[in-house]
Amino acid sequence: MVKFNINGKEVEYNGDLNRSLLDYIRNDLHLTAAKDGCSGQGVCGACSIEIDGSIKMACRIKMADVNNSTIFTLEGLPDNFKEVLSRHFAIQGAVQCGFCSPGMIMRARGLWLSNRNVTRSDIIRAITPNLCRCTGYVKIIDAIQNAFNELNGKPVGNQKHGAKIGDRYPKYQAIETALGIRPFVDDMFVDGMLFGALRFSDHPKAKVVKVDTSKALKVDGVVKVLTANDIPGDRYIGLIFQDWPMMIAQGEVTRYIGDVIASVVATTEKAAREAAQLIDIEYEVYEPVTDMHEAAKPNSPQVHPNQSNVLETCTIKFGDIDKAFAEAAYVSSDIYETQRIEHAFLETEAALALPNNDGVKIYSQGQGVYVDRKQVAKILNLPEDKVHVIQVQNGGGFGGKEDLTVQGHAALMSYITKMPVKLHLTRDESIRMHPKRHPVWMKMSLACDAKGKFTALKLEAIGDTGAYASVGTKVMERVVGHATGGYTVPSVDISAKTVYTNNIPCGAMRGFGVPQVIFAMESCIDDLCRQGGFDRWQIRYDNALEDGAKTATGQELQGVGLKKTLLAVKEQFQSAKFAGIACGLKNTGVGNGMVDDSEVIIRIVSPNKVEVHHGWTEMGQGVHTMAIQTLHQETGINPEIIDVIVDTTAGIPTGMTTSSRATALVANAIINASSELKKDLSQGTLEQLVGRTYRGKFVCDWTCKPGAKTDKPVIHFAYGYATQVAILNDEGKLAKVIAAHDAGKIMNQMLFEGQIEGAVHMGMGYALTEDLPMKNGFPVSFKFKDIGIIRANQMPEVEVIGIEEPDPIGPYGAKGIGEIGMVPTAAAIANALWTYDGTKRTRLPMMRKEIKK
Repeated sequence: MVKFNINGKEVEYNGDLNRSLLDYIRNDLHLTAAKDGCSGQGVCGACSIEIDGSIKMACRIKMADVNNSTIFTLEGLPDNFKEVLSRHFAIQGAVQCGFCSPGMIMRARGLWLSNRNVTRSDIIRAITPNLCRCTGYVKIIDAIQNAFNELNGKPVGNQKHGAKIGDRYPKYQAIETALGIRPFVDDMFVDGMLFGALRFSDHPKAKVVKVDTSKALKVDGVVKVLTANDIPGDRYIGLIFQDWPMMIAQGEVTRYIGDVIASVVATTEKAAREAAQLIDIEYEVYEPVTDMHEAAKPNSPQVHPNQSNVLETCTIKFGDIDKAFAEAAYVSSDIYETQRIEHAFLETEAALALPNNDGVKIYSQGQGVYVDRKQVAKILNLPEDKVHVIQVQNGGGFGGKEDLTVQGHAALMSYITKMPVKLHLTRDESIRMHPKRHPVWMKMSLACDAKGKFTALKLEAIGDTGAYASVGTKVMERVVGHATGGYTVPSVDISAKTVYTNNIPCGAMRGFGVPQVIFAMESCIDDLCRQGGFDRWQIRYDNALEDGAKTATGQELQGVGLKKTLLAVKEQFQSAKFAGIACGLKNTGVGNGMVDDSEVIIRIVSPNKVEVHHGWTEMGQGVHTMAIQTLHQETGINPEIIDVIVDTTAGIPTGMTTSSRATALVANAIINASSELKKDLSQGTLEQLVGRTYRGKFVCDWTCKPGAKTDKPVIHFAYGYATQVAILNDEGKLAKVIAAHDAGKIMNQMLFEGQIEGAVHMGMGYALTEDLPMKNGFPVSFKFKDIGIIRANQMPEVEVIGIEEPDPIGPYGAKGIGEIGMVPTAAAIANALWTYDGTKRTRLPMMRKEIKK
C-alpha cells in the first residue's frame, strides 16, 4: 500500500504498483486535465503534473514511486494562478486544439515556483519538454509571459477584444480547454462503460489462415471477442473508393500492418489489451509490395485482387511543350523526393459509443460527423437516422482524422454488447493505423527564356498511397493542379500516378500534396537563377500570378494577392546574407468537380442563449469561432451567449472538414441565415424571437475536375497565396522565417497569426527533421520521439505578414489559410541552405539524424 496527498486530499492505494500514475489519476480519480499523448513514452509532456514541488510527466511515474508524495494536477492548483494563466492562454491565442495546454500551464507552474521574474528564454527552456503540434509555441510563450507580468503586478495592456470580423476575438471555449475542463473523447466516462482493444495484423501482407480467440475469452473481465463475422453490414468502407475492410476475415489477405483482424470488449482497458494480444492468428505470409516504382509496373504483384496498383493517373497538357523546351534559354531538370510523415496530433484516436434505442450514439473526434454516420450505418446495416454522431472538438487533425479508424469499431462493440464502450489508440497503434502524408517522387523540368520568363514545365510524379485509397487520388490531383506553383507557365505536360503498396496508407495532410510539388518547383526556379544570373526575387515577381492569369488547370483567377506578398518580404530577403525564398498557392478545398455545401440552423433558445448548429469539425483551426464572429457581425448578437453544436440529429449533412473550406462554407451559410434574422431583430428584441429557428445554406456547384474538357474551367472556388523567406545565420542555422500570406480577408487576426505560426513550425519539421521511414511494410521506429517534431527551443523567430486581397466569393472576401501556411516553407528553407553552402537539396528531410534503435 502507498499513501500520498493529491490536490490536498490524502489517498491510499492498494493496487498494482507498476501501474502508471497517469492511468490512475485519469481512470480512477477522473482527473483528466493531464492528457495521454504519447502512451507512456515520456515525450509529449501533455501529462505534466507537480510532484513534491517539481514538474514531471505522470506517464513515467509508477504508483510504487509516489509513497508519501504531495501531488498537484492542474485541477488542484491555486484558483488565481489557473484563472490568470488560462485567461492569457485564451486572449493571446495560445489555445488551438488545446490538448497540450494543461501540460503547458503545468510547466508554467513549475517556472513560477522557481523563478517569478522570467525572461522569454526562461519560458522557452521551461516548456521545451512539452510538444505542441498546432501553435509553433509563439503564442504559448506570449501567454505565459503576459500572465507572469499580471501575477507580478505589472501592466499587461488592454485585454478586451471585439468579436467583429477582423477582431482578435479569443477562440471558443479557450479557457475551459486550457484548464482541461472541456473534455476530449478519452476524458469522457459513463456508468457501466466497457473498454475496447484492437488486434492488428502481424504482417503487411499475409493470408489469415485461422483466428483462435479461446485464450482471449478466458481473460478475467472479457465480455466479447469480435471478428469480421460479427459485422452485420458491409465491411468495406472508404472516403472515395470502398476498398478498406473494417476487419480482415479468416481466409483473406491483409494489406498492411494496421489491418484489424479481431477486437476485444472488456470491463477494463488492461483486460481488453491483454486479451487482444492473446488472440492466436495463423498466417500464410507473402512478400509485401513496398516500393511504389515497382508497384506501378504492369507485372507487379497486386495489392488488391483484380485491381491495378495504379489507382489513377491524372494528366494535364497544353501548349507546344516540345517547341518550348527546344527554344528555351535555360532548363532546370532534376528528380525530387519527399518523405512520408506522421500527423502527430497530440490526441490519439478515440471514440465512445452507447446503445441508443435500436441504434447507436457515438462521440466522435473525426473530421466529418456526417461522413462518420454514413459509414457506421453501412457497417451496422442500419438506416442513417439510427446512427447519432456528436462531434467532440478534437486534439488536432491536420487531415489525419478524416478516415474512419476507431469510430466504426466502437460502434460495433456497443451495438453488439448493448453497453457503452470506449476505444482509444495508443501512440504506437495510432502510428500503425491512420494514413500519413504521401511520399512523392517527382521528375521535373522547368524552362525559361533569356529574360527569365517561364515557358514550359514537365512533371512526372508518383505518390505512394499505401494499402488503401483514402483520398490519395485527390492528393495527387492537387500535385498536378498546383505544379506550376504561383506562376504563369504557358506550356505544361504534367502527370501524376496514385499507387497502391502494402505500406501504411497515405491520405490527407495539411497542404494536401502541394508542399511536395512546390518544393520541386521552387528549387527549379533557384536553379534557373544560378544558370542565367537572374535575381531570385525578381524572377518570381515577373512570373507571379495576377488577376486574369491562369493556373496549370486553366482556371482564370481573380483576387490574386501573390505579388503583394512578394513585395512585403522584398527588403528583408534582399538584405539578408543567407536567405531562401519560395512562393505558393493552395486551393481552399472547395470544388474539384464536387458539389460542396453547408447548411446552418440558428436557434433562439432564450434571451441569453443562441445556438448555431453546423456540420463542421473544430480541431484547433477555429471554425466555431468563425461561426460566432460571423453571426455577431451580421446581427450584433452578443457573442458570449452563442453556443456552437455539431450533432447529426440536426440533419444538415456536410463533407469533411479540411483546409479552410469549413470557414468559407459555414460563414457564407450563416450570412444567408442571418438575412431573415436581421429583419426580425430590426422589428423587435431577441427575447421576442425565443423559439424561432433560422436556416441558411451556401452551395458551390460550379467547379470541375482538373483536365476537364471545357473552355473556362473552374477547379476551385478560391486560392490562398503566400511568399515565405527563410533567413540563416552565419552558422547556417535557421534564424527567422517571414511568412507573408494573402488571406483575402483576415477573419480573426490572432487566429490567423496562430495558424501561420503553427504551419511554419510544421513546415520546418517537414523540411528538416520529420520522417516516418518504413522497411518491409513496417515503420523503422514506433517511438514518438523519432518522428522528429521540432521543440520550442529549436524554433526561430517567425514574422507573420497579413495581406488582404479579397476573393469575389469567399465570406467578406476571405480565402484559406489552414493549409497554405506550410506550402512554401520547405522550399524556402531548401533554397536558403543552397545559398549558404552551395549544395542543392533534392530530398526531404534535409537535416535528419539517423534513428537509433
